[in-house]
Amino acid sequence: MFETQLLETTTTTGNNTMGMILNFGLIAVLLVLMYFVMIRPQRKRQKEEQKMRDELEVGDEIVTIGGIMGKVLSIREDSILIETGADRDKIRIMKWAIQANNSRMPVDTKSSDKKKADEKKSDEKLDKKDDEKK
Repeated sequence: MFETQLLETTTTTGNNTMGMILNFGLIAVLLVLMYFVMIRPQRKRQKEEQKMRDELEVGDEIVTIGGIMGKVLSIREDSILIETGADRDKIRIMKWAIQANNSRMPVDTKSSDKKKADEKKSDEKLDKKDDEKK
C-alpha cells in the first residue's frame, strides 16, 4: 500500500513538472510573437521616419505633426525654419515634429513591378493573337 502511494506521488510530480514546462514554453512563444507583431514593426517605422528627417534639404515641402505645411528654408542640428502660406510667415520647428516630406514621396516598387509584369503579359498575348491571325 505504501509503495503504490509513493509511485502515485512520483507520477503526479512528473506531470506537474511537465505542465510547468509547457506553461513557460507557451509564455515564451507569446512573448516572441508579441515582439514580431508589435515591437519590430514600430522600430522599423521609427527608423524610416528618422531617415526621412535626416534627409531633409532646403526647398523640401513638409507637413508637421500639427498639420502645418511649409517649405524648408534652413536646417540646423535639431530644428528647421519653414515658410508657410502666401504671407511667407516663418516658423522654427523641431525636427521631431515633421510628419512627412511631400517633396520626396516614396515610390511603391512592388506595385510598379507588378504593373510592368502585367503589361508584359498582355503584350505577349496580343503578339500571340497577331501571329495566329497571320
